[in-house]
Amino acid sequence: MKEKIVVSFSGGKDCALAMNRLIKEGKWEIDSLLTTVTDDYNRTSMHGVREEFLEKQADSLGVKLRKVRIPSHCSNEIYQQKMKEAVAQIKEAGIHYIMFGDIYLKDVKEYREKMLEGTGLTPIFPIWGEKPNDLIREYLAEGFRTRLTCVDSEQLDPAFVGHEIDPQFIEDYPSNADICGENGEYHTFVFDGPIFSFPIKHTLGESRIADKRFYYVDIID
Repeated sequence: MKEKIVVSFSGGKDCALAMNRLIKEGKWEIDSLLTTVTDDYNRTSMHGVREEFLEKQADSLGVKLRKVRIPSHCSNEIYQQKMKEAVAQIKEAGIHYIMFGDIYLKDVKEYREKMLEGTGLTPIFPIWGEKPNDLIREYLAEGFRTRLTCVDSEQLDPAFVGHEIDPQFIEDYPSNADICGENGEYHTFVFDGPIFSFPIKHTLGESRIADKRFYYVDIID
């Protein structure tokens, strides 16, 4: 009997690749996706993806979407309380595992583990500790398609925003930045791949700059 698991889902590439790993293992049943949505904008926080596209992703993945609604400029205290409520609901559903797509940021991993201490939920990190260059190549080899929705101009040329991750992207990417964007260089929207039953149709909308450094492009129908 497969173990039910919830996937912490940002709508981006790392959680999609980690989810693909889980499915390939054959011992997990993906119960749902857990994602945070900023109430004031109805979008994911750093990725800036509209709520409706998260719903389309969940529909194509064939799983339900659990939304944790947070205010803009959310304090850590409020965030933790909202997550505590979400974790309680997951436990009530008889689920004991939650997956994260973290790669090597120890402080982030430790934060998640600490947050889940005593809750009865065990965190699973399918791609933890692996080399980013290997992961990005696996991602493309598996057939995933992803677009950059946000670029931190202090770490990466904003001209990358809106671009798809493909072999040309890898070739053009600066060697002094993390190819998977693990340090916040960029954030993504995954719209097709082996775990999707259909591609998410979209076009690029308006661009904007936040906090004088984050370059966003809107994903629209």
